[in-house]
Amino acid sequence: MTAFTGTRALVRLALRRDRIILPVWIVLLAALPASGAGAYEEFYPTAADRAALAAGTASNPSVSLMYGRAFDVTTLGGFIAWRYGVIIALFTALLAIFMVTRHTRAEEDTGRLELIGSTVAGRYAALTAAAIVSAGTGLAIGLLITLTLIGNKAPAGGAVALGLGIAAAALVFTGVAVVTAQLTEYSRTANGLASAVLGAAFLLRAVGDSTTGATWLSWLSPLGWTSQVRAFAGERWWVPGMALAVAVILGVVGYRLVPLRDVGAGLLPPRPGPARAAASLRSPLGLAARLQRGSLVAWVAGAAVIGGVFGSIASGVGDLVGDNEQVRKTLEGIGGASGLVNAFLATMAGLYGLMAAAYGVQATLRMRTEEIAFRAEPVLATGVSRWRYTFSHLTFALLGGALILAAAGVATGLSHGLRSGDIGQFWPVLGGALAQLPAAWVVAGIATVLFGLVPRVTTAAWAALTVFLLLSWFGALLKLPQAVLDVSPFTHVPRLPGTAFTATPILWLTAIAVVALAAGLVGFRRRDVVA
Repeated sequence: MTAFTGTRALVRLALRRDRIILPVWIVLLAALPASGAGAYEEFYPTAADRAALAAGTASNPSVSLMYGRAFDVTTLGGFIAWRYGVIIALFTALLAIFMVTRHTRAEEDTGRLELIGSTVAGRYAALTAAAIVSAGTGLAIGLLITLTLIGNKAPAGGAVALGLGIAAAALVFTGVAVVTAQLTEYSRTANGLASAVLGAAFLLRAVGDSTTGATWLSWLSPLGWTSQVRAFAGERWWVPGMALAVAVILGVVGYRLVPLRDVGAGLLPPRPGPARAAASLRSPLGLAARLQRGSLVAWVAGAAVIGGVFGSIASGVGDLVGDNEQVRKTLEGIGGASGLVNAFLATMAGLYGLMAAAYGVQATLRMRTEEIAFRAEPVLATGVSRWRYTFSHLTFALLGGALILAAAGVATGLSHGLRSGDIGQFWPVLGGALAQLPAAWVVAGIATVLFGLVPRVTTAAWAALTVFLLLSWFGALLKLPQAVLDVSPFTHVPRLPGTAFTATPILWLTAIAVVALAAGLVGFRRRDVVA
């Protein structure tokens, strides 16, 4: 027996547990470049259109802040690398973080890893299995993207470079997650630390790519390396090698930290609590507040920052789309507004709705986390009913989404009003953000239904949210049938500001959310705990 004994069996176990959500993520992320291929040929059919894109939108610092530096957008491959490279790398890195934590630190939280360790399994087996699955997922996404681009007649060299750049980001953040999983005692904290590193990497890349005097900042970010590979624009093959070296170093550090701690413990000692619990913890609502407050504060702060950034560039959106009339019409169609600024603000409101929905899923599934960690059962063994227990968490899932939308709307409205000199735009922008709330509640309702009726597949709520995101952002570009677009609740939300407010879809979405929440509550009341 060695320290790696049992790794193969744990790899199979991880793949078994993720057999639904993992293929969904891989296919969705790998399919994004294919969706952009047709749009590029349609929107920029001539050399003059592509030259205007390179001189206008692609060189705009505000656009670079989102998509990264554009090296050559006069070819299909160069456009795909610019428009989707950083975004796919971001989501792939996030997937790697969650995957490593799910199969290491989260297993320690529940005590399952200690049980596995008591069998013929080495000390490094679980960590190695998680790293293999995470790295393999990143490589699979990169390979599929490469094959997709080659299938669209893009040069093979550039396609391979882009695939390697995206896979490299997954490898680096697999290493980051391997380290953070050793530092903390709880999976949520490990995910939070690794996600904070990812957020810092995105910020460094954004500043470096959008400024001329601090381009060196992009080289400090693993997400910036995805752009610096320069796929389809004179590939730099040594950049993925540099990322691999960093991933190996992080992995070695993580492995060296494993023997320094006990199973179930972290290297960073937890802060001792007070001798007596606060009076607020005597109720299930107070307990839920204690469990949910950290993530809610982070989501609200992030929404405010993002809203301030988008609001500050809204008045100059006409410069972002350049002179391409077809792109202007498409943006107006997505936003459903009469003007480009309103269309942009309405589209950003849709983004805020997706953020609120993501928090709603996270807050709702916290009940499942508490359940499988055997912390919900002692609470329910007291005088706390299942109704009160679920309502306490759903209060944060529903009202927390409202706070996130309010923070994003206020920040966007203020920054846009101050930048444009028309502070009267504040209320329409805030209204457009809050109008997304019923759609976010529908997504939280879906998570509640899964929790109450089929708790073993609660992670499918994230897959549903991903489908809604793709339909909202790429459905119109792909010219999908309206019946398909209508699957997303966000399709039915009035596109504010810029269009007339209609209450009918808001009421229908609210009713659907109420029915879904009720079904989930009834299902949880009738099933066994830890079912």
